[in-house]
Amino acid sequence: MRDFWLSCGHHLTQRGEGGGLVVSDEFLRAYLARPELNPPDTADATERGLHRAAFADPRRPVAAAEIAAITDPDARENWALMTAFRDRLLRHPTLEAGYLDLVRNGVGATPPLFLDQLVHVILRNALDGEDDPFVLRAAELFFRPQRLALDAGALIAADAEAVAEPQGQIDVMTEDSAGLYWQRSDRFDMAFDLSAGGRGSAALGTVIAAWLRHLLSLDASVEPLRELRDVRLTWYVGLDADGTRLGDALWRGEPVDDETRPRLAGLFRLRLAKVAEPIYLILSMTADRMLRMKPQNLLTGLPAQPR
Repeated sequence: MRDFWLSCGHHLTQRGEGGGLVVSDEFLRAYLARPELNPPDTADATERGLHRAAFADPRRPVAAAEIAAITDPDARENWALMTAFRDRLLRHPTLEAGYLDLVRNGVGATPPLFLDQLVHVILRNALDGEDDPFVLRAAELFFRPQRLALDAGALIAADAEAVAEPQGQIDVMTEDSAGLYWQRSDRFDMAFDLSAGGRGSAALGTVIAAWLRHLLSLDASVEPLRELRDVRLTWYVGLDADGTRLGDALWRGEPVDDETRPRLAGLFRLRLAKVAEPIYLILSMTADRMLRMKPQNLLTGLPAQPR
């Protein structure tokens, strides 16, 4: 089996009996090694001592007084955020359960970066054994902001960070080049055709189904659509903030204007076995063509399942 996304830290976790990822000391130490927490040369003795103690025992309780004694205000804030995040994860049997608690009960001050990292590693677990590079590239939309562009009528998604700081040529994934993804999966430097009705939108539908199956044990079918015409919009989920606004407008019966219509980046019809009506999923981009998907909406926005 070919590996991918080594940077997510999947290899630092253990898989529990139910298939979820159990937090290990090594996984927690990876956060302590981040530059935000690794004490600089100018750090005081308190910060250095706290880091040494936490690295030796990543589950060690950290008192608020210890953090308050750090001189640097930025370091105090970073330690407070990290400690709260760690403690929340450790209250749950798996990373999946911890993530569900965050999105259902409020993320609080949890940094968006930490949420994206959780999505990254959870998707790595959910897609373990996946052999289609198109599906894996589509999954990057769940945790990496994308810059969208029209190229000869095709809607191309490129990693926003890779576009801003290119370290090499950004190629569009094709059937011929898809095999290169395995050696480049942690570089996030392959662009992706997300055009309606194409291979990319179908791959994204596959990821959505895998996400719901892994986290909610839902057996869902997800069908990509070319456009929303003559459908009874009884339930919808915006897959990002702009998608939610578009869905709200359609729900109210408002016409979609010429400025908003081209910003539609994806449309899907989701069906659940115990829900009679289909659920429509709407993915949209911002006015400056940025796409920031919110996968948590899929976990909190679906209708309640009858027993």
